[in-house]
Amino acid sequence: MTYVVTESCIRCKYMDCVEVCPVDCFREGENFLVIDPEECIDCNLCVDHCPVDAIYAEDDVPEDQKQFVELNAKLAQQWPVIDHQKDAPEDADDWADKKDKFTLLSEKPAE
Repeated sequence: MTYVVTESCIRCKYMDCVEVCPVDCFREGENFLVIDPEECIDCNLCVDHCPVDAIYAEDDVPEDQKQFVELNAKLAQQWPVIDHQKDAPEDADDWADKKDKFTLLSEKPAE
């Protein structure tokens, strides 16, 4: 089983999870993070460190978020590894409690 980043991360990208990951399984996009299922060792450390509760075990992803399982795997093959915490976007707090952000997801890699 792997862990999956879901919709709550879109436009927030706090990266507390990246800092605790022992295997550098996170990949960074323009406004979202994903977990590479091939690298994730199922340690669970990232879950409690996500301030917007965006990370779930693959088997526990809510029904309305299931598309993120495949999306994490796909984007992990395209985006660069992120192995250290960076500053969150300036407006991250404005987006933290917002729902229905899927249409705002950029599939561009981080610059």
